[in-house]
Parts: sequence; structure tokens; C-alpha cells
Amino acid sequence: MAALRGVCPSNSVLYNKTLCACSPGYLFNGSTSSCTRFSISASEWVLSSGVDYSIGIPGTFLSFDRIKKFTQPQAVFLETTAFCVLIWLLFCGFVRFGKLGDGRTPWFRIRWWISRLDLSFATKHFLDDQKVVLKRKTELGGAFSMASWILFIGLFTALIYQDISRRSVEVHSVRAADASDLASFINDLDFNITTVSSMSCAQLRGLGTLFMGNPGFVDYRIASLSTFANYSCLNTSSGPTITLTCNNCPLTRDNVYISWQFVDVPNEPAAAVGFQFNLTARNRASAKHLSFVSGIVNNGSNQDAEAITYRGSDTNLLKFNLVPRIYHSLHNLKLVQPLFHEFLPGSYVTNAFQLQSSLQSSANGFINTTLSINFLSNYIVEIDHENVLGLVGFLANVGGLYCISIGIFFFLLMQCERRIKRLRREDQVLRSIRQRRKAQDHWDKLRKYVMYTWGSRSSQEGTQNESCCAAGGFTGRTTKRYSLHKRMQQEINLQTISFDNKGGSANERVLKGPSTPGKNNPRVKSLAKACPLTASEARSHDILPLPPLPDFGNGSSPMGMAEVEKSIQDLYEYNAKLREKLIADQSILDALMKNTVPSSATEGQR
Repeated sequence: MAALRGVCPSNSVLYNKTLCACSPGYLFNGSTSSCTRFSISASEWVLSSGVDYSIGIPGTFLSFDRIKKFTQPQAVFLETTAFCVLIWLLFCGFVRFGKLGDGRTPWFRIRWWISRLDLSFATKHFLDDQKVVLKRKTELGGAFSMASWILFIGLFTALIYQDISRRSVEVHSVRAADASDLASFINDLDFNITTVSSMSCAQLRGLGTLFMGNPGFVDYRIASLSTFANYSCLNTSSGPTITLTCNNCPLTRDNVYISWQFVDVPNEPAAAVGFQFNLTARNRASAKHLSFVSGIVNNGSNQDAEAITYRGSDTNLLKFNLVPRIYHSLHNLKLVQPLFHEFLPGSYVTNAFQLQSSLQSSANGFINTTLSINFLSNYIVEIDHENVLGLVGFLANVGGLYCISIGIFFFLLMQCERRIKRLRREDQVLRSIRQRRKAQDHWDKLRKYVMYTWGSRSSQEGTQNESCCAAGGFTGRTTKRYSLHKRMQQEINLQTISFDNKGGSANERVLKGPSTPGKNNPRVKSLAKACPLTASEARSHDILPLPPLPDFGNGSSPMGMAEVEKSIQDLYEYNAKLREKLIADQSILDALMKNTVPSSATEGQR
């Protein structure tokens, strides 16, 4: 806290008519020339846990633990496992909305392979009373089976990480200490105490005396501080820092006290708003291991939020304890653990009026500070690591995780199949669709084989088309091996094997029996188109059209009277055409006969 001249900034008080000082709890900021509130939180208390392997910036004992809980790999494993199980169940529920169709849709293939994943519950599905247990793979069982395995793998991974990270536990044991044990604890100790203020080292007084033992007792001693440690003062942005360094420090005395004070100098009053400390212990034989404690206090150990400024004759007492520890897992490393014990505030002011009175009085122009170091030499803490990982315990944990994973989804499976009846037989639906599809594929292969077998004679039949067409109807020439009527009959017989898509579901096809060919048969029409006859050919060969073939139905239902009457009508019309044709042919013959007789007589006369 510096004394200012001229106009006082906000949050400051005026003393001696021309000087300004920041209000209690406020610290002067030289960069902005203003007074800012000095406050700390519990997160600024820092404490090491045992032994550190580097001199990095330590984490706070509140926020560090909160972050550590958030970023634990074990928690990450469990959260990832829960997310994967949820995504899998949502996917299985989504594909259930897809239509199965005839077994060729992608939805059917996905749902079929999900049912094939039913590895854990194939023999545990719902059964009626007194039914034989069969191995059935359902879609619901496959979904829950894979979900149980995903959960088991996630829990198993978390268990592996826990066993690896906690395969050994740190065991602390306490035993009574003797003089030889205490003499072997020789560490390098560093004490850094910063008085948070605007003061400088020029205001430091009284540093250089060491008090050992308890005042008033026979073991009370006073010695020079230089016999115990090297000390110095350094000006920092937070205030003057007292540094005490003790190399190969023998800790044979229980209590040690070191005192100093800051006094007023012209235009620099002695006042502070808090104290910052940092104590470090290091074993010289193993310099990479150290233990430390650091923090900031501004209003006693109770961390009260009241804004105060330290100034006056009463001493501000900082108490620390040094605990001897032996780390057997680190080659019997002997290291002292510093612990912050208590802060007892001295004289301080809490309002601007008290601060103004104190600044104008020379009797209160100093700050007394005492550092108390208590070496707990009655007992020694021994720290060792014991392996707690065993094969039997590991197998028991794995078995327990498997039972939990299977049990959760087995319970869900039983509840779903017990309450929703359509889920009990969903495996039969999938199998029946797949069997029909396979049967259809096999029958299509057979049809292709038959078509290939008959199709091999297409070239031979192609050569017979001309002779067939030239042969005419019933009175023309015949082919070498096949007549037109015989060829038509063979082509019609091929149509007796077919599929009927009518009268069934999308997944069912019924094989029809042989049907009677009719006049509308497509093969007959195709043959008629293949052998067209011109009018001159029809007149020259006297070819009559084929008689209409009556349609006797498809063989699955009897003929009605209307169909019989229609067939008779077609036959009557055919007979009428045949009569007309015969009359025309007869007239042609009569004309030819008349022309033939005169020509014969003429030739005879010649």
C-alpha cells in the first residue's frame, strides 16, 4: 500500500492532509493507479499429496479434485459404454419400422442378421407350459444379446483400467521415533513468505534471529538465523518476499521461531492485506522427489470474507508442521512433508476511520510477522505399496460383471415377451419369409433350366418356320419331323408350368396346375404371327382358319353356363364360315369343270 499525493482515487482514504492510502482490504495497482479489492478463495489453497516428481504449478485441493473426477478414464469408459448401448438399442428399434416384404428388402436382411446375433438368449425365450426348450433366435433376443455384450465389454475395460491403476495401495503405518531415526532426516528446506502489499524490502527490520524451543522452558534457546539457514528479501509484484534456505537441515529441535517486521518509511506506510507462503522439502540424495505446501491467507484460518488491513504491534503468526516420512517403495526415501497448520492474525483495521487514525500515529507504524515451524518428531510415518490384485479376485470381478450384464437384459427380454405376445413368435415370421424366398429362388433356377433345355432347339425350330408356313393348314405339305399342329401343342404344353401371383400375400407364390389352352393363348398368337398367309396363298391352298378352341377355365373352378353358351356360339360361327367356304370352293370347282370340258373338245377336234 503506497502513499499517494494529490487527488485520492476511489476506495482510498486521506491522511496527513496530503497523502492517500487504499481502504482496508484494497491493494494499490501501479499499472492503473487505482485501488482494487484483494480477495482469495478456497481454491487458492494448495497442498501436495505425498511425493511429487517435478516442480510444476500445483493444482488446488478443491478445483483440482473436481476436474479430476470429471476426467477420470474410468468414468469416460462407463459413459462411452452407456452411449454405445443406447445407440445400439435405438438402431434396433428404428429398423423395426422397415417392411419385411418378400425377404429381399434391405430391412429384412438387417433384421435377419440382428436375429442371428442372439447368442446369449437363444434358449431362454418365452415358452408355453410343458413345451420342449428349443434354440430360437429372435430379433429382440439379438438386440438385447449384443447390448449385454457391449455393456460387459465396457465394464470389463473399466475393471482392467482400475486394476492396472490401483493394483497396489499405499499403506501408511506409524511407529515411534528415536534420536537416530530423526538424525537421518536431512533435507533441503525452502521457505518463501510474501507479505502482500505495496511495501518494499527497504522497510524490513529484525530478520536475523532464530528462537528454538518453547519460551519459558529450559530448552528455550536463541541463536543467529545464519546458523540455521540462508535468508534474503526480494521485491516482487505482490510485495516483499522473505526467502529462507536450509541445506542439509538437521531437524533435531521440535519448535523453531523466526520473526521480522516492516516499518513505516517516508511516503511508504507499513500495511498489508494478506500473506502468501510456499514451503518445499527435498531429499538431496534423490533430488527429483519433493513435497510442498503453498497458499494465501488474508483473514485468519476461518477464511472470513471481511476486508481488513494488517497494521499494528500484534504479531501475525504462521504455523507449519513438518512430518517425517519414509517411503519404502522409493528405496527407503526419507522426506519431510510440510503442512500448513494455522494462521493467527495480529493487529488489523477493518474500516477507513481506523486506518486513517493508524496511519497518522507513529506508534502503529509497523507489521510484525512470526514463522513457527513445529517438527513432529515423536512418530515417523512409513509408507509402502502393497499389491492387492489377485487372479481369484480378478476372475470373481469378471464373473460378477458378466452376470450383471446378462441379468439386466434377460430381465428386460422376459418382460417384453411376457407383455407383448407378437414378440414370442417373431422368429417364425422371419424364418417363414426366408424359406419362401429360398424356395422361390430354387424354383426360378428350375424354370431357367427348363427354359434353357427347350431353348436349345430354337435354331432347329427356326429352320422349320418356312416349311411350316409353306405347309399350310390341314391340307398342305408336312415338315420332316414336326407338323404345325404338333409344334403348337408342344409350345402350349410349356405354359402349363407357371407362377400365380394372385390370391396370395406379397411373400407367397402358389404353383398352378396345368391349364387347358384357349383361343387367347399367347403362344398360339405368336405362332400365328410367325406363319402369316397372304390372300392368294389362302385361295390357292384353300386353307381354312383353325377352329376356335373352347376355354375350359384355369382348372381351379368349374365352367359356368355362360361360358358353355359362348363356346357353342363360337363353334356355330366357325361352322357358318366353313359352310360359306365350302360353297365358294364348290362354285370354283364347277367353273373349272365347265372350262375344262370345252377345252378338251377343242383339242379332240384338232
